[in-house]
Amino acid sequence: MDTLSRLLDLARPQASLDLRCLLSGAFDLDHDPMEAGIAPFHLVLDGACIVETANGKQHALGAGDFILFPRGAAHRVRDVKRLAATAPLTLGHDGMLPLRRNDGHDNAHVSADVDLLCGRFLYAPGSSALLLNALPDPFHVSLSGMQALGSLQTVIALMRTEAERRQAGALAIVTALSQALFAMALRAHGEQNASRSGVLALLADARLGASVQGMLDAPERAWSIAELGELAAMSRATYARHFNERAGMTVMDFLTQIRMTIACDLLRRTQRSAAEIGEAVGYQSEAAFGKAFQQSVGVTPGRYRRLPQESDAAQS
Repeated sequence: MDTLSRLLDLARPQASLDLRCLLSGAFDLDHDPMEAGIAPFHLVLDGACIVETANGKQHALGAGDFILFPRGAAHRVRDVKRLAATAPLTLGHDGMLPLRRNDGHDNAHVSADVDLLCGRFLYAPGSSALLLNALPDPFHVSLSGMQALGSLQTVIALMRTEAERRQAGALAIVTALSQALFAMALRAHGEQNASRSGVLALLADARLGASVQGMLDAPERAWSIAELGELAAMSRATYARHFNERAGMTVMDFLTQIRMTIACDLLRRTQRSAAEIGEAVGYQSEAAFGKAFQQSVGVTPGRYRRLPQESDAAQS
């Protein structure tokens, strides 16, 4: 499994499609902040719009653009001319999703200036931290210039078809396709911003890839910088410097984050004891693991393991 796929597997963001917006003329749609673990996104299927963040920064989006708010920040979606919106919004259904319009029409067969698909990714804090917390906020990627544009259009068409037909397995298929869209955006961002620092830039660096894969494959190993440098075919000093420039953190800080990410995943998915999980990610005692885990995640391993149950109970 390649490194990006492994990090996505650990983060396990669960996609949900919420709304389709067909908008014309002037519009101004506010989006309130989301609670922790919810990352809203917008995908422009056609047309253009402006997404404005709480600090007033504006992001111009065109067809094929994807924008995600990893920490659920408040934002607003506006028309490109930023005119005063006067037309009332109506809510209907297009056979796939709730449909919001501002032109008086009640179906999806009448064209509009902007066709916008809105949804969210749900994720568990901890196991998603290495990937989600490393993203810029907002995370804006233009997919229209990708060689995979045809594949993107195919993904969107399949999402629509499955949601409309609602046959057996449709929800699982739509969820998987939404996560494929997210993976495409992550890959594109890493390729388009290879000169910058961050986890995605690190993953896009072919020379460092083997060492990152080594950490993921054997988090329990007492890795030294020299050993990781050998995997990258670099001297210890060159590897440490190059890694720091790409990742924006030291090798050992990154290794700790990988260990904590894997530990969170094991706490969520298995019944293994904290001592066993600590040993599996490189800690010789339960006390050492518990201390490192609380420093990194903010709660004890036992508390983290109970968090999903407490969340489920609150929603039931």
